[in-house]
Amino acid sequence: MKLKEMCASERPREKMMHSGVDSLSNGELLAILLRSGTKEYSVLELSQKILSDCDGKLCTLSNKSFRQLCSISGISVSKACTIMASLELGRRFMNESQVYGYQHPITSARTVYELMLPTFKGIKHEEIWALLLNRANKLIRRQLIGTGSDSEAIMDIKQIIRCCLDCHASSIILIHNHPSGNPLPSAADINQTSALRKALKLCDINLVDHVIICDDCFYSFSEEVVRKS
Repeated sequence: MKLKEMCASERPREKMMHSGVDSLSNGELLAILLRSGTKEYSVLELSQKILSDCDGKLCTLSNKSFRQLCSISGISVSKACTIMASLELGRRFMNESQVYGYQHPITSARTVYELMLPTFKGIKHEEIWALLLNRANKLIRRQLIGTGSDSEAIMDIKQIIRCCLDCHASSIILIHNHPSGNPLPSAADINQTSALRKALKLCDINLVDHVIICDDCFYSFSEEVVRKS
C-alpha cells in the first residue's frame, strides 16, 4: 500500500506529530528519513526490507559502508547519505550525553563499560581510548589513542603519557574493544598493559584499570574477571 493510501494517523510523519517520536517503530523512523519508496515498494516496505536485511538491528545497519547502502535496491546516493548521517548523529549524541555529562567519580569497571559501550557498539575494528581522571577520579577528558584492525590495535605509550601530562591527569583508565565478542585479554594485551603501568608509574600517574569491552560483556584487569552486561 502506498503511503498516500494509508489513513493519515498511520502515516509516520502524522503519527509522530500526533503521538510523539517515541511512538514510532524503527521502520517508521527510517521511512521518515527515506521520504519516498520505489515503484515496487512503498517507503514503509522499503524501510522494513532494509531492516530485515540487517536482522532488525540498527548496529548492523550502522556498520554498512556507503557502497553497501547504495547497493540496496531503492537506496539512492542521497538516501544513503541521509541514513549514514542520522546514525552518526545518534552515535555522537550518545557519546556526548553518556561521557561528557558524567560528573560522578569513576570507580568501577561497570561504570566504564556503561559510559563507553555507545562508542564501541557494533564497530568491527579495534579502538583504544583513555579516560583521563583527576585526583577525585572525575573525568577530565576522553581521548582516542589508536585505531587498529579487527583483531589488533597498537598501544602508543608515549602518546598516552603525553595526553596525561597535557591535562594534568592524576590517573587513567584504558579501554579497548574486542570485535570478536571474546573479552579475555590476549598475551599482547597483558604485555602492553604491564609496560604502560610501569611507564605511568615513573610519571606518578596511576593506571586505575584497563577494560576490554564487547557488545554484551567486558573484562577488567583490576578485577581480573569477565562480567556480563
